[in-house]
Amino acid sequence: MKLNITRICALLLISVMMISCRGQKSEKPPIHPQQNMDFQDRFNAQEENRFFADGRSMRTPVEGTVARGQLRHDTVLFEGVDENGEFVDEIPFELTESFLYRGQDKFEVYCQMCHGGTGDGQGIIMTGGYGYVPAPTFHREASYNMPDGEIYSAIANGIRNMPSYASQIKVEDRWAIVAYVRALQRSQNVQESEMGRYDVDLAQLRQADAERRAAEEERAAQRAAAAGEEEVSAERGQQLITANACNACHSVDGTSLVGPTFEGLYGAERNFADGSSTVADEEYIRESIVEPGAKIVEGYDNVMAPYGYLSDGEIQSIIEYLKTLSDN
Repeated sequence: MKLNITRICALLLISVMMISCRGQKSEKPPIHPQQNMDFQDRFNAQEENRFFADGRSMRTPVEGTVARGQLRHDTVLFEGVDENGEFVDEIPFELTESFLYRGQDKFEVYCQMCHGGTGDGQGIIMTGGYGYVPAPTFHREASYNMPDGEIYSAIANGIRNMPSYASQIKVEDRWAIVAYVRALQRSQNVQESEMGRYDVDLAQLRQADAERRAAEEERAAQRAAAAGEEEVSAERGQQLITANACNACHSVDGTSLVGPTFEGLYGAERNFADGSSTVADEEYIRESIVEPGAKIVEGYDNVMAPYGYLSDGEIQSIIEYLKTLSDN
């Protein structure tokens, strides 16, 4: 009996203690027996420090100071250039299967939405009608001839409208992406005689390619049939230039941007990098839209993506608008 009373009292005491803790608030500071370095004399960001003449608590590091792990003296690895500042031709990593798969993974995360799954510049951002400057295809002479270091530099530092990915992609992963871009280029240019070395169904590939070509020809025929019914006007041309972000590279007021200005273009003499020249008539403008790499204006780089997806009526409307920007 005495034992039962003791147990009952213990249970009541525990219950009272639990109830007394429930829902109680205290204005007293919490007990902090182990201080460690939680409380110390220090300065917050931008706080005044009267110890220094300029009153700043945030001090510039001593000249020559390098943060631990940030000594990036290997310019080949970290910048993609040699001691002379020239882009290096080859990747400074061993090209293993896992390295290529790493590049594929990062490419699909950061690059595919603009450059496309095969590197043809037809990513969803470029084909979705969002008005972005088209990303260049990797399957062109200019891209084939690029040193590996130049592609790395574009990833690390950005180029034209492409931002830098240095804060998102690690150094090794940037080089892995370069390796995967090279793999994409090779994959689109494999000779049929070489395909026999791999486990691929050539008949299926031929059929898929024939279906793709047939679909493209059908779309081209539909565009051609509809061209006669399309509106052709300078107003529409102005809208198309805005929708395709042409004015991101070409100004209409004579300002020099990535590409030549549209002001005074039509009917003017154009001098090209190869020493030739021509008059900017309708034929020239049409060629420049569909095949921009055919004639490169002197003083500019071959960086414009082809706009072959535009219909004849759309191209003619752009030409009509460009005529309004010229006094000729």
